[in-house]
Amino acid sequence: MRTVDVARRAGCSVQQIRNLERDGVLPPTTRTDTGYRVYAEVHVLSALAYRALAAGTGPTEARRIVRAAHAYPASPEVLVLLDAAHARLDAERRDLRQAQQAVESISDEPIADVRASDAMSVSELAAALGVRPSTLRHWDAEGLVVPDREPHRDPARATRRYTPAQVRDARIVHQLRLAGYRIEPLRALMPELRRGRRTADLAAALAARAATVNARSRALLDGSAALGALLAPSAED
Repeated sequence: MRTVDVARRAGCSVQQIRNLERDGVLPPTTRTDTGYRVYAEVHVLSALAYRALAAGTGPTEARRIVRAAHAYPASPEVLVLLDAAHARLDAERRDLRQAQQAVESISDEPIADVRASDAMSVSELAAALGVRPSTLRHWDAEGLVVPDREPHRDPARATRRYTPAQVRDARIVHQLRLAGYRIEPLRALMPELRRGRRTADLAAALAARAATVNARSRALLDGSAALGALLAPSAED
């Protein structure tokens, strides 16, 4: 096969195929007397495996897995890497389920009349959540959880104090971050939650995250199938 043939079958560009060969994802090719590359089925299978695995576990880990398939075809190295990739996805899925349960419970908690003694400092809230105080300051800077400030002549030195409502927001952000939610979508989501549209917005946000995890799981399944074909004795033909 020519480079363009492999690219078409793998759904890549010609340049991507050359890049994959350069990076060791595709095994070395033979060349004709005039210097043209000659590809075989193993190159198509390698490209297909890489593309699926990259969608499931990221390009860096996908390169590592396919390279291992070429370098150690008879060893359990590929299986070890695949198991680790599936384990990471399983952990994400477990964190997502916990976040769904926790956020639903947290967002429905009643908040009684606020008293000054109910407020928490940065260090107190950080210890309660198990995060660094710098994390809470980052959430403040990003507008995710903005605490009250005690009066001070120098505004930059005003002490942060978190009311019960702000503590609840911090707990929700913490759970969503554990579930893999990035700062940017949370920046858009949290103001909506504060206006009372909590259940529907959170359900949609977490459902979208679950769909992403499902798509990555499917991609890993497809990548595993392509690796199985790559490691079959006939793959070199």
